Amino acid sequence: MRRLILALGLLALVAIHAAAQPAGVRAEQPWARATAPRQTVGGMYVTLTSPVDDRLVGASSPVAGHAEVHEMTMEGNVMRMRELTGGLRLPAGKAVALAPGGLHLMLVDLKQPLAAGQVIPVQLRFEHAPPVDLQVRVAPVGAQGPGMEHAH
Repeated sequence: MRRLILALGLLALVAIHAAAQPAGVRAEQPWARATAPRQTVGGMYVTLTSPVDDRLVGASSPVAGHAEVHEMTMEGNVMRMRELTGGLRLPAGKAVALAPGGLHLMLVDLKQPLAAGQVIPVQLRFEHAPPVDLQVRVAPVGAQGPGMEHAH
């Protein structure tokens, strides 16, 4: 009986510890865009949903020297791109889309061009949630979404 009580106590502690751990971030439809032969940066896109308030703080891939979370905006007729040095806020339960023309991951110092059809590994890091490892398919140059041909 004593062992049963001890075992139940240990199970309760494990359940409390598991409940206190941050839940994982869901990453849907990851994709990247093919690059030109001498291009040293490439864009990667994904939709992220976190069950709790969190923040995308970084990413890495063996195909690039490093990765940055970027925001692209238009000011008049001028495109502005900036790194979000504090990371990207992920409000609890709300999908945050990284897509062409807005938020995206910039793969910097590419070791070789990204080729359409290629699959590249990318790891996303968060402030609270555990890292998410992705297999990212590369779409053709000019694609506007995963598996899409370029826009006309």
